[in-house]
Parts: sequence; structure tokens; C-alpha cells
Amino acid sequence: MEVVADAEASDPANGLRSVVVLRRIADELEVAHVNNARRAGWSWQEIGDALGISRQAAHKKHKGRSYV
Repeated sequence: MEVVADAEASDPANGLRSVVVLRRIADELEVAHVNNARRAGWSWQEIGDALGISRQAAHKKHKGRSYV
């Protein structure tokens, strides 16, 4: 995978571009799995615990999405 190779490269430009890509991937995964958790009936407290944040932080970050 090119992102992994770039992340391991000594060139800071490649490494930093990889950081941006990996953050986007992590954000997309978080949204998808929060959606899955809400559809499965998880509380904001359970989601916050799983993410290592407060229930308030989880709710604030993800409120307003459709969980259908």
C-alpha cells in the first residue's frame, strides 16, 4: 500500500501526506462504526467508552446523523 510506504519513508513531505490520508481513513471508519453502533442500539455512553472519550464528546461529534 502506497500510504504505508510513504509513512515509512524518510521524506517528510511523503510522511505528512500519509498522516493526512490516515486521519481521513480513521475519521471515515469512526463515522461508519458509530453509525453501526447507533443502529444496534448503543448508547452515547457505550460509544464514548469504546472511543475513549466522554459520552458528551461522542454525542457532540456525531449528533445529527441518520442512523437508519
